[in-house]
Amino acid sequence: MSSGPLLRVRGVHRRFRTGPTVVHALRGVSFDVAAGAMVALVGRSGSGKTTLLNIIGGLDRPDTGTVHVDGTDVTALDEDGLSRLRREKVSYVFQSFGLIPVLSAAENVAAPLRLGRVAPAERERRVELLLELVGLAEHAGQRPAELSGGQQQRVAIARALAASPRLLIADEPTGQLDAETGLSVMALLRGVVESEGVTALVSTHDPVMMALADRVIRIDDGQLSDETAGQAEPGPEAR
Repeated sequence: MSSGPLLRVRGVHRRFRTGPTVVHALRGVSFDVAAGAMVALVGRSGSGKTTLLNIIGGLDRPDTGTVHVDGTDVTALDEDGLSRLRREKVSYVFQSFGLIPVLSAAENVAAPLRLGRVAPAERERRVELLLELVGLAEHAGQRPAELSGGQQQRVAIARALAASPRLLIADEPTGQLDAETGLSVMALLRGVVESEGVTALVSTHDPVMMALADRVIRIDDGQLSDETAGQAEPGPEAR
């Protein structure tokens, strides 16, 4: 584990070519995030938020620049290394939930633990704890289609936490939810950051999520706003 920032992004550029046109999705993005911080990544559609999250999580590669997560140089990893990173250090929560329809809530949460070959007894304890944490202990046996959108997103959050990641990446996690349900999911994210000791980077348009975050990073046309330079510090509960 690194003694410096949990997340360190330096000079990241990413360009996409569409026919003769080159789109500069990211232009020299640099910032740090301290362990235990919850950071909101804010910007209009097309500003580069999702591209940045994909590069941090190893789903995409920058043209130039580096990303370090918990001391690991993500940009230097091969495919096996990236798979290991996503099993052990980085987890995702997507807007579309991404649950496996034929599995129950408990089985969805257990999936990463099965991949990690966690012993059955320990796996069951972890799943029970996480479903309790997200308020779904009584829904463990239900499949995604039997759950509301908000409940499905809670299952997705529990699954993302199953392997005790160092960094949780959430891309518009409340985008498909109504305002009231979205608020409860955002408050849950704030709570799990504190209770699980995880660092979270959340892209959002929601002012409530911005208010709950320790810091807001604004991105516009692939560049960070001047006021977002530096290191995001954890909230008082995480210190």
